[in-house]
Amino acid sequence: MEDRSGLLNDKVPLQVSGQVVQRTRLRVWFIRVCSSILVWTCLVQLIALSKLWHPQSLAPISTSKQLSVHVENTAPLLPSYPPARNYSNNGYLMIYCNGGLNQMRSEICDMVTVARLLNLTLVVPELDKTSFWADPSNFEDIFDLRHFIGSLRDEVRIVRRVPKKFGRKYGLQPLEMPPISWSNEKYYLEQILPLFSKHQVLRFNKTDARLANNGLPLELQRLRCRVNFQALKFTPQIESLGNKLIHILQQKGPYVSLHLRYEMDMLAFSGCTHGCTDEEAEHLKQLRYDFPWWREKEIVSEERRSQGMCPLTPEEASLVLQALGFGNDVQIYIAAGEIYGDERRLGPLRTAFPKTLKKEKLLDPEELRPFQNYSSQMAALDFMVSVASNIFIPTYDGNMARVVEGHRRYLGFKKTIRLDRRGLVPLLNMYENKTIPWDEFSLAVQVMHEKRMGQPILRRVIADKPKEEDYFYANPQECLCDGAGCDDLLGNGSSTVIQ
Repeated sequence: MEDRSGLLNDKVPLQVSGQVVQRTRLRVWFIRVCSSILVWTCLVQLIALSKLWHPQSLAPISTSKQLSVHVENTAPLLPSYPPARNYSNNGYLMIYCNGGLNQMRSEICDMVTVARLLNLTLVVPELDKTSFWADPSNFEDIFDLRHFIGSLRDEVRIVRRVPKKFGRKYGLQPLEMPPISWSNEKYYLEQILPLFSKHQVLRFNKTDARLANNGLPLELQRLRCRVNFQALKFTPQIESLGNKLIHILQQKGPYVSLHLRYEMDMLAFSGCTHGCTDEEAEHLKQLRYDFPWWREKEIVSEERRSQGMCPLTPEEASLVLQALGFGNDVQIYIAAGEIYGDERRLGPLRTAFPKTLKKEKLLDPEELRPFQNYSSQMAALDFMVSVASNIFIPTYDGNMARVVEGHRRYLGFKKTIRLDRRGLVPLLNMYENKTIPWDEFSLAVQVMHEKRMGQPILRRVIADKPKEEDYFYANPQECLCDGAGCDDLLGNGSSTVIQ
């Protein structure tokens, strides 16, 4: 018994000593692992610090270009806007933009310029919701509001709304008035600015054509361009779908954007019913009477047409395109809303040009659904496609035609064929009456438009008749070149000035 207990007592120290050895080994390994982690952490930190102090010391000289490319590609997605301009605020300017998309676009450009001139804070523009199109879109539904405010912060402060202390709740109402049309900076400085000393807030309830085309200081003209070409970006949703349309068309080859302004509103308000049935002409006339704000009620259609004041019909547009030399394989994109008479009137155009396309046919209906009840957003898609087209041809000299033409000039004088409707009408009549053969008609059309292809020219100035002179946004010449180079670009004798 004693021997057995002795054996048992001998085993206990052995077990205890083994456990001690295991624990010692674990501690050693733990210390080694922690030391390794600490060393590697210090090494990584030292390398990072060395790159901060000597960014190129670890890279060969030949990779410096690659490094710069990498830096550009990894730049933050958020845009960097210029620092805000500090100025003594003279008051708040509210504006109501009337008309369609492109008319409102030019109005916004003008009113930003007025706010800058008078050192005012501009309230985000209010868009027209009561016109024929009845589009309920707000500014931020069409344009990128954040970009608009940020990109212009070095020129003018733009706020979403007037501060509460100037609101109706406190018994204050803005002074409402329309500024005088075609006014220069002297009018705004001498007649509008003094009003802010009494009324802290003014609301312009009409802003169409309220700034002169010509005679303004160069810095104001260039600010109008900056707003138009840089600050007024469409929303990401519109940009994305517009770019998709452009990509689809470009994949198939060059394309012509035909702004076929043969739409119900244009025909009703212009009184142009050439090619319509008697029933259609009566319907358009009644529509004109249904809108009390439209002053002209009784209009002689053929008289208007002979003066070049009517859009070309789809049939006339087809003849003119063929006369200009376009083949039947060219893509024709119809940049317009619903054509009056729809496919019945588009028939001759489709027969002559089988590749006549519309956004409704190029896109899935689900893609267009979010935009369909918003005419200005649909017009924005056509605007993008027209600016990007190989050739742009408007059939009427409206706001979209002129604003798109100006954008295309800004992008390097891309070809825009400005149809001479007044000259075309007698030619079209003679050809349709078989007074002249096709060859003679075609040659006459081509000669007529040789100098109407969007080449560099100076704006036409008509003293005391600003409504009849060339539109600033169709040819913003002050923004297309600098200094002495303008003379070479525009050429001698290219201006038409009527005193």
